[in-house]
Amino acid sequence: MTRYRLAHYLALCGVASRRQSARLIEAQRVLINGQVAGHSDIICVEAHAQMVDDIRLDGVLISPPEAKVYWLYHKPVGVDCRLLADDPASLLHLLPASPRVFPAGRLDKDSRGLLLLTNDGSLSQRIMHPDFHHTKTYQVVVDKPFDERFLNTMSSGVSYQQAKQSVMTRACIVTWLTETQFEIVLTQGLNRQIRRMCLALGYRVIDLKRTAIGPVTLGDLAEAKRRPLMAAELTDLTSLMV
Repeated sequence: MTRYRLAHYLALCGVASRRQSARLIEAQRVLINGQVAGHSDIICVEAHAQMVDDIRLDGVLISPPEAKVYWLYHKPVGVDCRLLADDPASLLHLLPASPRVFPAGRLDKDSRGLLLLTNDGSLSQRIMHPDFHHTKTYQVVVDKPFDERFLNTMSSGVSYQQAKQSVMTRACIVTWLTETQFEIVLTQGLNRQIRRMCLALGYRVIDLKRTAIGPVTLGDLAEAKRRPLMAAELTDLTSLMV
């Protein structure tokens, strides 16, 4: 028999990442046998056995864990990564009913590019958590030409206000591509970080595309299309778990 904390179990079931599952529990949206669930609840799973507990999210029965899947998806502008059933722009409406997958990290609605879709909550948590310093690569177009000082400031760290708090970004790698386009490699995932960094320096982002998550690249995957990770890509990605 294997014992799981509830948030971990929900992640294994493909409901959401472990962190997002914890938020669902906190919001009292999860019931176990008709009772509001808590963070300390333990789910016991026996090999080849059906679940005894009735676990529901917003009244919908949670199915036992499925085999792990890993897809790359080229998110277009206009798709919202939040899995909200009442939002017509939500990524939720573009995902299959089974297996249930979720994005390992987000791109804001106005951005495009690489998303990893999976039901592997442990890997998702590892990729998303800023303490692990995994790289994410973006190509960015701004509204006017920039100079060397802009690149140097972006790479050394930018200070800006977020939610009435001062934020100082980590040092990163910034590479000139054209007079209005650069590539940036981050080890952070702050909300709208690149847009806020640029705005603090007097520039507005007009196009933002994520091209890589760690060793896995978008390549020539067409916009709005998805594909399974190849074996070598999955090996490279799961090496982040070490």
